[in-house]
Amino acid sequence: METLTLGKALNMGLRRAMEDDNKVLIMGEDVGKLGGVFRITDGLQKDFGDERVIDTPLAEAGIVGTAIGLALRGYRPVVEIQFDGFVYPAYDQIVCQVAKLHYRSQGKVKLPMVIRIPFGGGIGAVEHHSESPEAYFAHTAGLKVVACSNPADAYWMIQQAVASDDPIVFFEPKRRYWEKGEVDTSTTLSSAYPLHASRVVRPGTDATVLAYGPMVRTALDAATAAAEDGRSLEVIDLRSLSPLDMAPVFESVRRTGRAVVVHEAAGNLGMGAELAARISEECFYSLEAPVLRVTGYDIPYPASRVEEEFLPDLDRVLDAVDRSFGW
Repeated sequence: METLTLGKALNMGLRRAMEDDNKVLIMGEDVGKLGGVFRITDGLQKDFGDERVIDTPLAEAGIVGTAIGLALRGYRPVVEIQFDGFVYPAYDQIVCQVAKLHYRSQGKVKLPMVIRIPFGGGIGAVEHHSESPEAYFAHTAGLKVVACSNPADAYWMIQQAVASDDPIVFFEPKRRYWEKGEVDTSTTLSSAYPLHASRVVRPGTDATVLAYGPMVRTALDAATAAAEDGRSLEVIDLRSLSPLDMAPVFESVRRTGRAVVVHEAAGNLGMGAELAARISEECFYSLEAPVLRVTGYDIPYPASRVEEEFLPDLDRVLDAVDRSFGW
């Protein structure tokens, strides 16, 4: 076991993927010499050379477009979008090409590429640096979308994403890059927890709290606070947003009778709406209260000086749990 930050775990996972397969390339703005603005790719260009860790122009459509061509020719490009709000110039490439080529070719063409996106707020950044665009991509057929929340998952999930023959949008919770956890780096990729499976990260009996990415820590903190008041919250880390692994969610909600979904993105048409719909369809007669959502507000991401008023926090999660018990 090693104690790693989430950012270092991603770095080590990428390094291991590059060591295992010389077709793995990394591309993005400042990923090489600088090692990325969050230093996720620090040291990789030095060790693997500038033909495998490539500093690109500031042109997201060009970065993703080039990666598509490389993937079609047998490489496994890992593209870094420097900040979440910078992905939109590449949106056409991702939705119209990355997501469609396998289907368009009747399965004859594979597109093994990973699009890494640091997402979410909480770092005091300026406009376009703190957004949560995951619903756009989870809604797009042909893409797989995942979000890590802790160092162990970061280390293994990035390797699993690189090894996949499907295009994967890989969301990284930037506010959690510096949080530490235990990572077992001695095992093999084949023994890692499945990439597209959700996981119960804290068992409980009274209500189910669903989260992913940066909000998993918030949900766990809320569960710890609720325990002091005698309430047992079960916390599930969704991990995969497309496809969703709903079996553990349904099993949990049928036991607890209550569900609260937490995410930073705006509530309107967000992941919480899809989760609430699926839970209501499958667990209707087990529910003791409506499925509730704790989300960002339906406004553009605010200035950093007031972002803590926008982001879901422990108190808002606990308030939703209280309202669930009030029905």
